[in-house]
Amino acid sequence: MVEANFLGITGLALVDAINPCALAVLFMVLLVLLLQDPNKKNRVLVGGISFTLAIYIGYLIYGLIIVTLFTSMATFFKNISVYIYNGFAILAMLIGALQIKDFFYYKKGSIGTEMPLFMRPKVKKTINNITSVKGTFLIGLFVTLFLLPCTIGPYIVASGLLSQLGTFGALPWLLYYNLIFILPMLIIILLVYFGISRIQELEGWKERNIKKLHLISGILLFLVGISLLLGWI
Repeated sequence: MVEANFLGITGLALVDAINPCALAVLFMVLLVLLLQDPNKKNRVLVGGISFTLAIYIGYLIYGLIIVTLFTSMATFFKNISVYIYNGFAILAMLIGALQIKDFFYYKKGSIGTEMPLFMRPKVKKTINNITSVKGTFLIGLFVTLFLLPCTIGPYIVASGLLSQLGTFGALPWLLYYNLIFILPMLIIILLVYFGISRIQELEGWKERNIKKLHLISGILLFLVGISLLLGWI
């Protein structure tokens, strides 16, 4: 059980971790912090970590809510639990297929894989309202709501699988999942802070490779779905 959870949850978390829209939001935050005072790079470090911590806490709360919801539902659907499990596997495959589709036919704001276009101006306006490093935490909590449309798919699958452990049993796994989810954000913050790379360079790399990121996410998610369906994990 532990090994199965580790493989499945790790795979789903990795898919979320390389999500282009989550990285794009981080780039906007770091750029705002840097432009406000280019001579104080510690704003990028402290503000970026504060923002990332807010994302971590926000998603942890969402995960606990989803797991609790699924756990409550399990009481009423005991006799069809196998079908529900297979349903999560199929959902993972469907979302994976959407991600792979974006490699061959990419369109900004695609349903299920990216943040809808109508939300993007609101997110940008919200982030531009950052006036202090402390403010990045509150902004981060609020922005998680806008990130949900493009990141919630794998998280729902993971939370559904963990619901069989109960809310408290799922908590360590959710902590682990979200640690993987924010890991690329922390790496980006450190790269910018230590001057190894500029924000514009990282953002440019993301834009040039966005189709490949979708493809990698899609393949990982599809493989996780097949593995779940066949009982390999």
